[in-house]
Amino acid sequence: MWRRVYFFLILVRIYFALSPSYLHPDENFQGPEVIAGRVFSYPVHETWEFTSENPIRSTFPLWLAYGWPMYILRWLWEGFGYDVSPSVVYWTLRVLMLSLSVVMEDWAIHELVASPRARRVAVMLVASSYVTWTFQTHTFSNSLETLLVLWSLVLIQRITDDKKRSGILASSILGFMAVVGIFNRITFPAFLLLPATTLLPHFQRKPFSLVFLATFALFTAFLAICVDTAFYTPGEFTFSKVFNGPVITPFNNFRYNSDSANLAQHGIHPRYQHFLVNLPQLLGPATPFLFFLRRAHISMILVSAISGVAFLSIFPHQEARFLLPAVPLILSSIRIPTPRIRKSWIITWVVFNVAFGILMGVYHQGGIVPVQMNIAKTNETVSHAFWWKTYSPPTWLLNGKNEELQTVDLMGCPAETMIEKVKEALPPCRTRKPPKADRGAVYVVAPRSAHALIPYQSPNTSKEVSLQEVWSYRQHLNLDDMDFADDGVWNTINRVVGDRGLVVWRAARNCWSTPEDGEPVSE
Repeated sequence: MWRRVYFFLILVRIYFALSPSYLHPDENFQGPEVIAGRVFSYPVHETWEFTSENPIRSTFPLWLAYGWPMYILRWLWEGFGYDVSPSVVYWTLRVLMLSLSVVMEDWAIHELVASPRARRVAVMLVASSYVTWTFQTHTFSNSLETLLVLWSLVLIQRITDDKKRSGILASSILGFMAVVGIFNRITFPAFLLLPATTLLPHFQRKPFSLVFLATFALFTAFLAICVDTAFYTPGEFTFSKVFNGPVITPFNNFRYNSDSANLAQHGIHPRYQHFLVNLPQLLGPATPFLFFLRRAHISMILVSAISGVAFLSIFPHQEARFLLPAVPLILSSIRIPTPRIRKSWIITWVVFNVAFGILMGVYHQGGIVPVQMNIAKTNETVSHAFWWKTYSPPTWLLNGKNEELQTVDLMGCPAETMIEKVKEALPPCRTRKPPKADRGAVYVVAPRSAHALIPYQSPNTSKEVSLQEVWSYRQHLNLDDMDFADDGVWNTINRVVGDRGLVVWRAARNCWSTPEDGEPVSE
C-alpha cells in the first residue's frame, strides 16, 4: 500500500515541478540566469551579488548544477539547426531539479534511516511535504544545499559505520562535497559541524582517510577559486591571476553577512524567527513532535538539523528557505503519534500540505513566468514593460527581446509614481491628435487585484493614460498586496483571491483628457 501512495506522491511532485509558480526571484537571479547568459549568450540581468567589487556568489556550483545540462541542450538543438529558447532551458532545469529530488533526496533518506519501518515513515513524510513538492523542485541554492547536506551525512555515516576499511573513496567524495557546499552557501557548515565530530575517532584510526579528505577538499577549493577568478576577472584567464588576485567568494560572502548594516538592507528579523515562525511554516503539524522526542530518537540527522537552525538563528536576516536542509532531516527523525490521534493528525498533515502546495506551487506569483514567455513570443514590438506589485521578473526568459525591451521593476511603489513612470515612456500628444506609435508598445504588468488601475481601464476614461488588456494569466496570487488595516480582512481576501491573476495591459496616452482629469488616483 505504501508503495502505491509513494508513487502517487511522485506524480504530485511532477505536477508541482511543471507548474510555473515563482517562489522567490533568487531561484533565477542567483543561478540559471547567470549561467544561461554565458552558455547561450542571452541578454541577462546580473544582480549586485555578481557585479559588486567583491562578488559574494560563486559560479562554481552553478556550473556543476546547471552548466552541463545547458551545454547538452545547446549541443542537441544546434545539431538539429535550431536555437535553444529560454523556455526550453527553464523547463529542462525544472525537470533536472525534480529528478534530483526524487532520486538523490529520497535515496539519501533510505540510507540515513536504519529501521525499515521508520524508513518507510520518513520517506512518506518527506515525499508528502509541500516543501519537497515546491522548493526542492525549483532552482534555489538552498535546494542544492539540501542535497549536499543529505549526502554529506550519508558519507559520514558510511565512513563511521565501516570499522574495517579506511573509507578513502567516501572521504575523498566528502572533501569534494564539503567545498562545493561552502561555495554554494556559506551556511552549509552549520548543518555538519557537530555530525563531523563523529569522524574524529575514525581519522585517528585511519589517518589516510583524513589525508585524502583534505587533499580533495584543497584541490576542489583551488578549482573553485580558479573558476570564480576566471568568471569575474576580465581578459583571458591565467593562473597568475589566481595567485596575484584570487576571487574567493565565500570569504567575500562571510564579510558581507557579518556586517549588520548590510543585512539591514535585506530585512532584520528577531532571533527566534527561525524556531518560532519559519520552522512551523515549513513543517506545519509536524512541528509539535519535536518536543516529544525521546533520547533514543535523537540521531545524527536530528542533531544536524537542530544545530543548523540554531547556528542560522545567530544571524538577524532569517528567511524560511534558509532552513530547507533541516526539513527532510527533521521529518526523518520524528515519530508518528499514537493510534488514538494518528488518523486525525494524518488528515491535518494532508490538508496543510495540499493547501500550501497549491498556494506556493501553483498560485504564488504564478503568472510572472508565463507572462514573460508570452511577451517573448509576441509579434508586437514592445519598448517598455512596467512591472508593478510583483516579484522582479526574470528577464532572461524574454528570448533576446530585452536587448530592445526595457523592463522596469516598480515593485510596490505608489500608484501615482507608477503612472508617472508610464507617462514618461509614452509618446507625447500632437495637438490633441493620437500620438505616433513609432516607439513600440508600452506594457503595464500588474495583478488584477490592483484596483488602483480600474479607472484607467475604461474605454471612455478621462485619465491621461488608458490601459487596454492584452493578455492575462489566471493562476496568480499577490500575497504582498494584503492591506488588512485599510480594507479589512474579508474585503482584502475577496480582492486578492477573487480578482486573482496577472494582467498585461497596453498603455496609451489619452490626448483628450484634461489636466485635472488626468491626475492619477491614489491607492
